[in-house]
Amino acid sequence: MHITILALGSRGDVQPFVPLGKALQDARHRVCVATFELFASMIRDAGLEFYPIHGDIQAILSHAMQEENASRKNNPFQTMLTVARSFGSLTESLPQDLTGLLNTDLILNQLPANLFGGDLAEYLGIPWAIVTVIPLTRTRTRPLVGFPNTLSWLPGYNLFTYWFGEQVGWQLFRKTVNRVRTGTFGLSPQPFFGPYKANAHNRVPVLCGFSEHVVPRPPDWDAHVHLTGWWFPDEPAWTPPPELVQFLDAGSPPVFIGFGSMPVSDPAQTTAHIVEAVRLSGQRAILHAGWAGLGGALPPEIFPITYAPYGWLFPKMAAIVHHGGSGTTGLGFWSGVPSLIVPFVFDQFYWGARTAEMGVGPKPIPFNKLTPERLAASIQTAVTDSEMRRRATDLGQKLRAENGIQRAVEIIQTFKQ
Repeated sequence: MHITILALGSRGDVQPFVPLGKALQDARHRVCVATFELFASMIRDAGLEFYPIHGDIQAILSHAMQEENASRKNNPFQTMLTVARSFGSLTESLPQDLTGLLNTDLILNQLPANLFGGDLAEYLGIPWAIVTVIPLTRTRTRPLVGFPNTLSWLPGYNLFTYWFGEQVGWQLFRKTVNRVRTGTFGLSPQPFFGPYKANAHNRVPVLCGFSEHVVPRPPDWDAHVHLTGWWFPDEPAWTPPPELVQFLDAGSPPVFIGFGSMPVSDPAQTTAHIVEAVRLSGQRAILHAGWAGLGGALPPEIFPITYAPYGWLFPKMAAIVHHGGSGTTGLGFWSGVPSLIVPFVFDQFYWGARTAEMGVGPKPIPFNKLTPERLAASIQTAVTDSEMRRRATDLGQKLRAENGIQRAVEIIQTFKQ
């Protein structure tokens, strides 16, 4: 089959589809990944076809973070609207980009709110599936990620959060989607509230790139929803710089601190807070620059890095402090080391809550409430709590026994006309 993967978001949103695409290619399928131009080299270096989607994801996320930080609130409705508005800059360019993807046999769609994948598939008369690394499928048992559990006792609340989340993305693109459907594809327009009722009725397959050991399967998810396990990247042949090896060998295991592709408004101040937290905790640390641009003049107990494969690095850590992106969260759990999540937006709050609920890390500290004292205290807990460390070790063993990519490939190969 010629398989097209539609994937937009930060690096952590896109990266899981690289090992999945490689595995599909190894199974003798032709794979094209349509995503932002920023990730072209990541896709092509893996030997996959790349199709460009125009847009500056760093600028989009930076704008969203600026609005979120200015509010200093953890309101899920506001957060979702902020991110959606930031992606609204794609309303004109995205449809034009995607209408060039007309030579394919199967569409795997990760686009927010399930946009465009089903429309392309309907026009081409081919199968499609929803792929996600976040639990987004409707259920009565828990609210949509990013929404508080405290209101789950209200009748209908949990299902409402999914409807609301779908509508935030859908209404932003509704006119654009229907313009493409009617003007370009010659299809009837989608209804006012979108294709979601029809997708559920038609049991459009959903592949979830995370583990049932972390996200328990709700009883109202039918058989078309598949929990495969995480789609972890292949670890490249990588030789660490001698300075990093020397730092690791020079003392007790350090704490990893990094926020991945989350930008911050004041990198110098954030770095200063981290430096003070490390000093107060009495630990050593590895500081990952990331899109936040963390770093600068650092004390000898903190080693700066711009890159290291997480699969190589994380198991060597005493604890892992990160932003709570799905991929980083999964690798943190896989490593068997306690995690402390500092969430910025949306699903990161969910992963932070699950980490604490499972007892494999301290309670999350939202980034806009991060202080040196809070960070230091949580680092100390993660490093010294023996029961937390035991639970993290047990979870890591369970995840390492899974092969999410192999399971996903087996399922995808059943999606034939």
